[in-house]
Amino acid sequence: MSDILKKLTKEMQKVQDPKRFTHTLGVEYTAAALAMRYSEDVERAQIAGLLHDCAKCMGNDKLLSACEKHHIPVTDVERRNPYLLHAKVGSYLAKEEYKVEDPEILSAILYHTTGHPNMTLLEKIIFTADYIEPGRKQAPNLKIIRQMAFIDLDAAVKKILEDTLDYLRSGDGEMDPMTEETYQYYKNYNENKKSEE
Repeated sequence: MSDILKKLTKEMQKVQDPKRFTHTLGVEYTAAALAMRYSEDVERAQIAGLLHDCAKCMGNDKLLSACEKHHIPVTDVERRNPYLLHAKVGSYLAKEEYKVEDPEILSAILYHTTGHPNMTLLEKIIFTADYIEPGRKQAPNLKIIRQMAFIDLDAAVKKILEDTLDYLRSGDGEMDPMTEETYQYYKNYNENKKSEE
């Protein structure tokens, strides 16, 4: 393990509760496996995996005040549901606190919960690894999505978005419009891909 990975692992252990830290290690491990499968840089995937939830243990008030202090834009949905801000604040902390300069790693952290249309390979890897890491038990279709992730990453991304939207619609949680937008993009993308085959 490289020095940077050792250092970041220690840092995360300090700022996260044991359950969150176990999840973080699971995402790092899964991101590394997906990076190997799709020829992405493994260490970049590990760094993004380790840092994706670096702001998750901050309370709602802290997340909001961090956004105000560092001029991070907050949408109305995020203001009503500040826990959604952990990705934005996490991306900021990765850069300022943990000295990550790679814009793609920072972007993978920024979009790991909602995704966005036309994601890079690294962004898709972190988005998917967060959902399928070994410690996850709750999500429906987890077994299928775990297999899909190593066969067709775009199809896995679409399925994750679909299931996430179904879950949000069935409860009283608010939806980030970006999730819906990302789903529409990957739905069309996968349909076009099929028609070209």
